Amino acid sequence: MAYDEALAQRIRDSLREHPGITERRMFGGIAFMRDGHMSVGISADSLMVRVRPDQYEHVLGMKHVRKMDFTGRSMRGYVYVDRAGLESEEQLRAWLDRSAAFVGTLAPK
Repeated sequence: MAYDEALAQRIRDSLREHPGITERRMFGGIAFMRDGHMSVGISADSLMVRVRPDQYEHVLGMKHVRKMDFTGRSMRGYVYVDRAGLESEEQLRAWLDRSAAFVGTLAPK
């Protein structure tokens, strides 16, 4: 499955100065890892975002957000953000920051 390379480049540009970020092909797309933990990724043209478990239900209620159900079962703590929710750099940055705030609390792998 192909993924939105323009979105991938926007993420790379935004995360360029953050230490510990690596890329890995996952879920038929690409994932951006922080210290070995998936933070965000791209599947087709949707952004996959890892969120705090206690914020999961709240985040699902946000516009342009849906459950991440890559395997046919939703993965709690992960959501998809549709393209319409990523049009501006501010929108993208808010999702990257939300994920980084949680993943940064995890011990490095």
